[in-house]
Amino acid sequence: MNIGAHISIAGGIQKAPERAHDLGCEAMQIFTRSPQGGPAPIITGEICDEFKIQKSKFNIREVFVHTPYYINFASANNRIRYGSVKAVRDELERASLIGAKYVMTHLGSAGELSKNDADEKVVEMLKKTLEGYNGSAELLIENSAGAGNIIGAKFSQIAEIIKKINHEKLTGVCLDTQHSWASGYDWQNFENTARTIDEEIGIEKIKLIHANDSQSDLASRKDRHEHVGKGKIGLTAFEKIIGFAKEKNIDVILETEHDKVKEDIETLKRLSK
Repeated sequence: MNIGAHISIAGGIQKAPERAHDLGCEAMQIFTRSPQGGPAPIITGEICDEFKIQKSKFNIREVFVHTPYYINFASANNRIRYGSVKAVRDELERASLIGAKYVMTHLGSAGELSKNDADEKVVEMLKKTLEGYNGSAELLIENSAGAGNIIGAKFSQIAEIIKKINHEKLTGVCLDTQHSWASGYDWQNFENTARTIDEEIGIEKIKLIHANDSQSDLASRKDRHEHVGKGKIGLTAFEKIIGFAKEKNIDVILETEHDKVKEDIETLKRLSK
């Protein structure tokens, strides 16, 4: 198990490994482009080589890539849906180029579509995303917090989508503790929640964990991250979550505010001992 955080790529992706090292990261997550949109900066051979040199120099064992925020495979708007396909496929190719292990993405929101229509669109678009893809980076679906008509708040729904796509590069889920808490998965009752997730999708499908505490209440359907042990989930629950991650050798990434993310990393490392 490696512990890390989401790291800024200001000045280029090759700057991220040193920042991660300074925070005490063993692994890191990045965007390879602006998460708000716009053209992705080209990853030249020189940038790619320098990134790998810096990753090795600062002993960052694994790299993960998060897709932009605007991804919506369930949109009724063709431009948004197909734009999402292109963006996620680009991220898979870019992640493979730099040696990242996983790319994680949210699925989007149904909007005016019915649940069944939205689910069908998501499956169709993900199939298009992965068509002909043979890069090294694998795709993970990240569970969502459940606001509005969001797709992927329940692991049972994600399991059905993965089953229908049946692609070797769509390997599992990135489990976000805060999003799952906001969707009604009670981490304070760890054993029961772990059993529920196992029944819904299979524990073996958890490939990465976003370890975020929550500002919002259980089943609030609000995406509000908090520093570990400072929120509603609490330190006792995180001790069990980290124990589980260590046992299963699942890497853990923090997505908390950078004012105290170094403390969060230290907390998780302490809990893992």
